[in-house]
Amino acid sequence: MIKLIVNADDFGYSNAVNYGIIDAFKYGVVRSTTMMMNMPGTEHAVKLAKENPSLGVGIHLVLTCGKPLLHDVDSLTDEEGNFFRNPDQFFSNHIRISHVEREWRTQIELFLSCGLTPTHLDSHHHMHARRLLHPVIEKLAQEYDLPVRKYAGMKISPFTDELNVDFYGKNISHSVLDDAVSNLEDNRNLEIMVHPGYLDSVIMNGSSYNVERVKEVDVLTSWEIPEHVILVKEDSFTGS
Repeated sequence: MIKLIVNADDFGYSNAVNYGIIDAFKYGVVRSTTMMMNMPGTEHAVKLAKENPSLGVGIHLVLTCGKPLLHDVDSLTDEEGNFFRNPDQFFSNHIRISHVEREWRTQIELFLSCGLTPTHLDSHHHMHARRLLHPVIEKLAQEYDLPVRKYAGMKISPFTDELNVDFYGKNISHSVLDDAVSNLEDNRNLEIMVHPGYLDSVIMNGSSYNVERVKEVDVLTSWEIPEHVILVKEDSFTGS
């Protein structure tokens, strides 16, 4: 048997995105999500998380969307105080690693202050996978005793054996989900990263990835899970 966790990124981006994630959980295969703590829909996401306690909720650490929670991390922002939206622009700005650690720590502490228990850590635009930031995510993961989304090269154990990121953009289909689990060895566990959501002005104006989120909801609420696959949450296994 294969243990599968379908994790919805971007919980908290906007109210519409939140509702799409909740529908993909209630009526589909999503069992986990990760929350952005600095976005317009964060407070709404906290409310929905408490109303749906069987949904696993982790922290989607942010450096490339919206504004930082802190006001004294200027190496991470443009002249208007916004995060650099492009990861390459972010890393070309002579960032201070201490600013990243303080901002991410503040995001984690805000999540904890909401009365929620995080399941794991991952990051917007895969920022924690960048080698320059490995020491930061490794330190925070150990300090808060939280597993992290799998990426090569990190010195901390991931919470799954494998990560699949193919379900995105033009590749939103039942067959992509089928392929993700078809070639995995028996007794392995897998995370499939997804981005379901509905549309409102926040997501339409803030992200180039918008209408595709609605299609993701449709596919994630209609996929027939293969017999050899079990849907789980993070606390159902430990990555190897």
